[in-house]
Amino acid sequence: MGQISLNQVTKSFGDVQVIPPLDLDINEGEFVVFVGPSGCGKSTLLRLIAGLEDTTSGVIKIDDTDATALPPAKRGLAMVFQSYALYPHMSVRKNIAFPLRMAGMDQAAQDAKINAAATALNLTDYLDRRPGQLSGGQRQRVAIGRAIVREPSAFLFDEPLSNLDAALRVGMRLEISELHKKLETTMIYVTHDQVEAMTMADKIVVLQAGVIEQVGSPLELYHKPRNKFVAGFIGSPKMNLIEGAEAEKHGAATIGIRPEHMTVSKSEGTWKGVVGVAEHLGSDTFIHVHETGLMDTMTLRITGDIEARHGDTIFLSPEMDKLHRFDAQGLRLV
Repeated sequence: MGQISLNQVTKSFGDVQVIPPLDLDINEGEFVVFVGPSGCGKSTLLRLIAGLEDTTSGVIKIDDTDATALPPAKRGLAMVFQSYALYPHMSVRKNIAFPLRMAGMDQAAQDAKINAAATALNLTDYLDRRPGQLSGGQRQRVAIGRAIVREPSAFLFDEPLSNLDAALRVGMRLEISELHKKLETTMIYVTHDQVEAMTMADKIVVLQAGVIEQVGSPLELYHKPRNKFVAGFIGSPKMNLIEGAEAEKHGAATIGIRPEHMTVSKSEGTWKGVVGVAEHLGSDTFIHVHETGLMDTMTLRITGDIEARHGDTIFLSPEMDKLHRFDAQGLRLV
């Protein structure tokens, strides 16, 4: 259960096509993340799968059943939104139970499902509270619990952590990942945060202007980006992309090197530059290097610290086996 297939699916709003013909297979039990910049179509694609948007053309199959024209309630999916969408006058218990009551389930069966979901989400001590008495992270867990009790074929998450602060986002990210391991249910997760995508996904779908740029595991996309867009989008800090004469030396229109794949020296190296801002994170330091003649700012990532001050001259040397090459169309060269 939980296999989803999209075949030549499109979506248009009037004369504007926001999703050109698109094919995608999501396997049973996978954690798939749709990622891309704002306006890339990731939430629209999720809503097409959920049935919250009508498909303009193409076929959506869920577990080999043509679901293209099915209403959301008939698709066997559960969606968790950015807003928690909880009933403020109801207790946590009643919020979680709501879809079960609507389905006419008897009280004993309801209680068993509620207690199991509350245990999985560490909500047992909060079942008699109302949403206003909970933190943002706890409210999001209640929304997830309401989805869990439906026992769907797949969970659909639409930027569920974007309303939380940084610390809560990290905690909830881990909780959702752990939940996936426990339930072994297909999950599709939409985010604009590529760090969330890299840390949570079995498979990442990178979108731009409604087009799938690449599908693969986090490390596949990181080590072998299909094009310049993926190379620049996946990875934090992002890849340094260099054009012009330096790229031509390597038989490419553009070369890329990740910040951690360069060594630094104060005396010699391949590229000369001037130290700008250094961001000290403890275990890592990000140094922004100017006046290289290659690009406006290059980013260097080193372990620990470096004895270099703002304005110092340094030399960078790329690890040649880690160099990425792209042609004039931005596609990866083998």
